[in-house]
Amino acid sequence: MKKSTQTDLIVRSSERLSDSAVLVSMQACDPVPDVRPGQFLQLLLPSCKGAYLRRPYSIHDFDSETGTVSLLVQMVGTGSRAVAELKAGDVVNALMPLGNGFDLESQPGNSLLVAGGVGMAPMYLLGKELKAMNRNFTFLFGARGEKQLLRLEAFRSLAPVAISTQDGSVGETGLVTDNSILAKGGFDSIFCCGPTPMMKAVAKYASQNNLPCQVSLEHHMACGMGACLCCVEDTVEGHVCVCKEGPVFDIKKLKWQI
Repeated sequence: MKKSTQTDLIVRSSERLSDSAVLVSMQACDPVPDVRPGQFLQLLLPSCKGAYLRRPYSIHDFDSETGTVSLLVQMVGTGSRAVAELKAGDVVNALMPLGNGFDLESQPGNSLLVAGGVGMAPMYLLGKELKAMNRNFTFLFGARGEKQLLRLEAFRSLAPVAISTQDGSVGETGLVTDNSILAKGGFDSIFCCGPTPMMKAVAKYASQNNLPCQVSLEHHMACGMGACLCCVEDTVEGHVCVCKEGPVFDIKKLKWQI
């Protein structure tokens, strides 16, 4: 795990993207170590009733020059709803960056970035980093319907975007693993984040096609530093804490039955 720091974040803007999603941009009051795509932060939300522990959120975007961090948050619980209610000028405390992000150097070539639902959150920073490296890549997003697809124009400014929706409202109808872009192939590596069943299906595709693949696991976390042992994952190296050893793992290290 890379070096992290504790800092207050001043909310600069909060944009409601849908009935259940918000984009919050905040500026760090203290210098923040370099953030790698796939890392996360833990927010302290003292104004939220029942949120006694810090809440983990994937880092959607980060500007190292200004110390500005953005979160793409789906409102699914008391913590995320409290984040959605933050307004410009509010101050929250954060531990960041936490965990190990995507290893871009080990997966060169033309990459496919696959995400489902809230798994879209870390993909924007990943795409920015790949573009800065002059890498070729494509996004593949899956969702129940159009309303769950967030910031598509921002993603399209980085790379082509392929879409699968279960209701057929946008892109191809079906799951991401049914998308024709996978049948066409031509990719050298895969990065993935989203619901576990989807990631396992993508991991199976990667394994069958002998493609290196990294996945960002979504586990319940409390401390964010590997002390509470509530986010344990079984791997070929034994049981590890996702918050400390992950959240990003090479699929070859996971004991997934694929």
